[in-house]
Amino acid sequence: MTQAENRAAANAWHEERRRQRDAEARVKAVEAELVELDRLRSYLIRERTAGYTRRLIDAIDDYVEQITGDPTRLHAKNHSIG
Repeated sequence: MTQAENRAAANAWHEERRRQRDAEARVKAVEAELVELDRLRSYLIRERTAGYTRRLIDAIDDYVEQITGDPTRLHAKNHSIG
């Protein structure tokens, strides 16, 4: 392998590692955001004293759908049929 080929291979490897680290960081950021949104959503469900909570919960669900593709990601999963 020539020196130029070696450099090209090393650059490609570094780019791939950078892409993998960026993807891992994005996954961690989304998970942290989901934890905070779940906390806020749970609080809004428990404290239904204000009339605007339904709109906020719907907005949270819409945002969660945008970042995960699943609008029910934060909904309770403890219900089982059968």
